[in-house]
Amino acid sequence: MEQTYYVAMRGVNKSFGSFQASKDINFEIEKGKLVGLLGPSGSGKTTILRMLAGLETADSGDIIIDGKVVNDVPASKRGIGFVFQNYALFRYLTVYENVAFGLKVQKWPKHKIRERVAEMLELVGLSGLEKRYPNQLSGGQRQRIAFARALAPQPQLLLLDEPFAAVDAKVRQELRSWLREMISSVGVTSIFVTHDQDEAIEVADEIMITNQGRVEQIGTPKDIYKQPATPFVAQFIGQSSIVEHFQQFAGFEHASRAATHAAVRPEYVSVTKKEEYARYPIHTEQGIVEQTAFRGSEIELTIRVKDAVIKAKRLLDDAPVTVGETVNVFIYRVYAFDDTKAYVMENDALAHPDPVII
Repeated sequence: MEQTYYVAMRGVNKSFGSFQASKDINFEIEKGKLVGLLGPSGSGKTTILRMLAGLETADSGDIIIDGKVVNDVPASKRGIGFVFQNYALFRYLTVYENVAFGLKVQKWPKHKIRERVAEMLELVGLSGLEKRYPNQLSGGQRQRIAFARALAPQPQLLLLDEPFAAVDAKVRQELRSWLREMISSVGVTSIFVTHDQDEAIEVADEIMITNQGRVEQIGTPKDIYKQPATPFVAQFIGQSSIVEHFQQFAGFEHASRAATHAAVRPEYVSVTKKEEYARYPIHTEQGIVEQTAFRGSEIELTIRVKDAVIKAKRLLDDAPVTVGETVNVFIYRVYAFDDTKAYVMENDALAHPDPVII
């Protein structure tokens, strides 16, 4: 059977003293994919990355790169490029010398080094800066040089540990789009660690969610977002309000009682003022606005519905809603979960629309 993956872990475990950082890690990544390792701090993301790089040794299990088990292969022989969150550039070397460093270690001919450095600087859009030092560059430029240095030796696998953490928000947004385009043009299999959901959703072909040393779910950003498979993913992905007894909401009375909680996301909550048209009146609840917050193009609302508090949004151009106001609240969808599973539940009104009363 033809192998369809380029990188894999099989039953990998790793402990640091009494702390188990990785628990039975299993996954496969296809060649050329850009994969985001997403999870909260301490969930095991960086440990997975460092074991792939050969900077940490797994206690058990196999690490496979390009069809070969590399457990005992040193980091320098794995054909991996690594980009650290703090750039890790050599301060006393010029841009040219930083990018050329790995090539010199590999004893490339001088003329080939010159060609490759020029190629890499053109790729990252920094041609002409060869003679500058890192402290003469902006944060975004330093990170691009770190990418160029990692890619120069032509690695088959690129690992990035929170590559945008050290730059400000505007530069981080620009680098996201740039990284996506660059990886696509180079075609190198890449894995990046992040705790930023927006970053993972925007940049990655696939997302791997980690939690307490385990892989909770792997899938495309759309699949992860729309079909969370575990209670943790249902709560972690999106801007959710977690409520108990969601069956109290109109339209969810027939939901399974096995689900003890539900994540309610603001994009699945419609809020209308009392005098505005409510599309599903029978399945609409009354809520009291407790807080409002300006979010640029939207107003975020915190609303108490029965004994639950949920978030919702209205467009900036909609009629204003004030604290203390009673509003109509229709919940389209929730992500219900018990101790082991998560599942999507939609309001009964979507299957059986309310009758039109004339």
